[in-house]
Amino acid sequence: MSEHILESTNSSASPASTVTPYTHGLAGVNVPLDYDLTRVIWFSLVGLCVLILLVRFMQIGNAHLRHLFSLTTTQQSQSYWTVDQTSFWPNLKKHLLYAPLFRKRHNREMQLSNAINVGTLPSRFHTVLLMLYLLSNIAYCCLLSYGQKSRAALLAELRGRTGVLAVVNMIPLFVLAGRNNPLIPLLRVSFDTYNLLHRWAGRVVVVESVVHTAAWAANKVNADGWHGVNVAFRSGAFIQYGMLGTCSMVFLLFHSPSAIRHAFYETFLHLHQLAAFGAVLGIYVHLDQDKLPQLPYLKAVISLWLIERGVRWIRILYHNFSRNGCGRVTVEALPGGACRVTFDLQHAWKISPGCHVYAYLPGVSLWMSHPFSIAWSEQRLALPMTEKEEALPIPKSEVDFSSPRKTATSISLVMSKRTGMTAKLYEKALAAPGGTVTMFGAVEGPYGGLESLHSYGTVILFAGGVGITHQISHVRDLLEGYDEGTVAARKVVLVWSVRTTEQLEWVRPWMDQILAMPGRRELLKILLFVTKPRSPREVVSPSATVQMFPGRANPQVIIDKELTDRVGAMAVTVCGPGAFADSVRDAVRKRIHVGSIDFVEESFTW
Repeated sequence: MSEHILESTNSSASPASTVTPYTHGLAGVNVPLDYDLTRVIWFSLVGLCVLILLVRFMQIGNAHLRHLFSLTTTQQSQSYWTVDQTSFWPNLKKHLLYAPLFRKRHNREMQLSNAINVGTLPSRFHTVLLMLYLLSNIAYCCLLSYGQKSRAALLAELRGRTGVLAVVNMIPLFVLAGRNNPLIPLLRVSFDTYNLLHRWAGRVVVVESVVHTAAWAANKVNADGWHGVNVAFRSGAFIQYGMLGTCSMVFLLFHSPSAIRHAFYETFLHLHQLAAFGAVLGIYVHLDQDKLPQLPYLKAVISLWLIERGVRWIRILYHNFSRNGCGRVTVEALPGGACRVTFDLQHAWKISPGCHVYAYLPGVSLWMSHPFSIAWSEQRLALPMTEKEEALPIPKSEVDFSSPRKTATSISLVMSKRTGMTAKLYEKALAAPGGTVTMFGAVEGPYGGLESLHSYGTVILFAGGVGITHQISHVRDLLEGYDEGTVAARKVVLVWSVRTTEQLEWVRPWMDQILAMPGRRELLKILLFVTKPRSPREVVSPSATVQMFPGRANPQVIIDKELTDRVGAMAVTVCGPGAFADSVRDAVRKRIHVGSIDFVEESFTW
C-alpha cells in the first residue's frame, strides 16, 4: 500500500519537475535564432532607410537640376518641366505615396461626438509600412520549434522570443519619439510620420511584453500552481521589476487612444512620461538581475533618450538665455479668438520657410509645450541697446555687416484659442490693458522646413484658418527669391479660407509688408474665402491680385484653373483642418497625370 502511494506521489510530481527548469533562465530559449532575428530586424530597418534615402537623393537631384535650368529661362522655356517624362512616378504618387487608405479621408478626424475624437486614418503608404512591420513581428514570434519540444519548452522559447523582440523594438520606439531624431532631416520625413510609427511600435512592444509575461506565468502555474506565482512575485526583484515593466506598458496602451489624448492631452502627456519611466526602470532591473544579453539594447535606449533630451535643453538654453537676459514674450489678443505671440530671442536664428517651434509659456502652462508654425521673423540688434534701437527691426537687406554689434531674432506665432494653454493665454491677454501682456517664455526649435519650393515655376499654397502661418513664410521667401533671381517661381497663388473677416487681422501686419514687396504684383495672387461673412459688404476684392469670395474654397476648381496656364513644374501645399487638407489632396491626385505636380501637406496630428 505504501509503495503504491509513493509511486503515485512520484508520478504526480513528475510533470512539475519537467516544467520547472523552463520557468527561469535561458532553458528552452533559442538564443541563436533570437540573435539572427535581431539582425534581420536591424537589416530591414537600415535597408528601408537606405531605400528612402536613395529616393530622396533622386528627388533632390531632379529638383536641383530643375532649379538651375529654370533660373535664367523665360516662362515658355520652363515648359519641359510642366509634364512628367514617365508615367511611373505619377502612378506611384497617385496610388501609393499621396493616396489615402481608402477613397478620400486621411487627416479628417473621426469624431463620435464633439467631445470624442478617435483619430485619423493613415495614408496608403503608411499602412503598407505598418502592415509589413506588424506582420514581420508576428512571424518572428511564431517562428518556434513546434515539432521538437515539449509544451513547456515551447512556451519558454516564446517567452524568450517575445522578450528579445520587445527590447529590440524599444530602440526604434524611442528614436521615433524624439523631436531631434536625426532621421528627420536625413530622410526628409516629417515628425508627424515618425509619431504615427512611434504609436504603432509602442503597441507592438506592449503586446510582446504581455505575451512574454503570459508565457512565463503559464509555465509557472503548470509547475507550482498559482501559489508558486504568488511566491515568485514576493521573493525577488527579477519578477517584481519585470511585472512593473509589463504593467507600465499595459497602462501606456490603455491611456493612449486618440479619444483620451485629445480630451486630456496635458494630463495624458504627464502620465505618458511617468509610465514610460516606470517601464524602462522595470525592464532595466529585470534584465540586470539575471545579466541577460538584451541589457545593452536597453542601455542604448536610455542613452538615446538622454541625448535627445539633452539636445532639447541645449536648444532652449542657447536660444532663450544669455548674459543679457532671458526670453521675453509679447502676447496680443486678436479678433476672432487668437493671439499674436512674439518671442524676442537672445541669439540670431537661421529660419527656413515652413519651420515650427515648440512654445513654452510657464506663466500659463508650467510644463507643457505645443508646436506652432513660425509666421514671421525679423532681425534686431542684440542687447544691450538703447530703447530707440530696440524699437527698430533690422530687415535682412539692411544689416550692417561691418558693425561689431550682434543681431538677434524675433519670431511671431499665431495661437488660435482652443482648450488648455491656448484658451488660458487668450483670456489672460484679453483681460490685460490694451489686450497685450508681456511675460517670460521660451521656444524650442526650429523644426521642420524640410521642403523647398524654389525649383517650381508654379506654386499654389492652400491655408485653412490658422494654417496661414505656415504658408505666409513660404510666400515671403518666394517673393524675396523672385526679386533676387534665385527661385524658379513665376506664379504663386495663396488661397486662404477663413470663417469670418475678423480672422484676416491675424496676419495683417505681415500681409501689408508682403503686399509692399518688389515683384509682388507680377508673381503673387491672393484668393481669400470667407465661409461665414456677417454681411455681403464685407467681402469686397481690393484689387485684381487680391480677391475675396464668400463661401468655401473649392480646391479642384482652383487647381484646374491654374493648371491651364501653369509655368514649369507645380507644387501644391496645404496647411489647415483635416477635411480641407483631404480635399486638396484629392484634387491633386485627380490631376496628377495632367502635369508635373508635387503635393506637400503640413499637419500636426497627435
